[in-house]
Amino acid sequence: MILFNVSVLLMEKSSTVTGFVRFFEDLTQIYGFFGQFCPNYAVSHYMRILYFALLTLFLLACENDPTNRNPFLQEVPFRFDLNLNLPLYNGLNTIGNPVYVGNNGVGTRGAFVMRSGIGDEFVAWEASCPNHAPNSCSTMTIEGQNAICSCEDFEYSLFTGQHLNRPDDGARYYDLLFYRAVLSGNTVVISN
Repeated sequence: MILFNVSVLLMEKSSTVTGFVRFFEDLTQIYGFFGQFCPNYAVSHYMRILYFALLTLFLLACENDPTNRNPFLQEVPFRFDLNLNLPLYNGLNTIGNPVYVGNNGVGTRGAFVMRSGIGDEFVAWEASCPNHAPNSCSTMTIEGQNAICSCEDFEYSLFTGQHLNRPDDGARYYDLLFYRAVLSGNTVVISN
């Protein structure tokens, strides 16, 4: 029963470093409970082993590369507001109607923005093809709810960002580069 409680605490609190601190505080409380029934040496010895094992697992679980983004596209920080009352962005009031935002400073080659569901669900994707460095043909075009790259005729879903006609040649291919899209009042804010 106690091991179950410890494992539940670990699962609930292990998502962040703050969670680990709280988890170890809870373990200390459990240690105090065990201290009533066991000699202090035995419990503290086992607690040290447990702390060391958990710390080792935590460090081994950390990823060396915190981002798994696309190597062909630079990380361009930006923020752009799309007012849904303007005729240019009025199409975003309908689900599945993508809009190309090609303003200067929006991503590498602009962004595709689309309402993906009822309410405030929007998605935004980089408009440059993710499977090669930006060049003269890398800015994709919209066909229905898909983006098409004219360089290789690669096709991407604007709902999921998934590469739809991925070649089966063993090479690594990337899906669309995702940007944050948040509805704030009657404005969609896209950013990276």
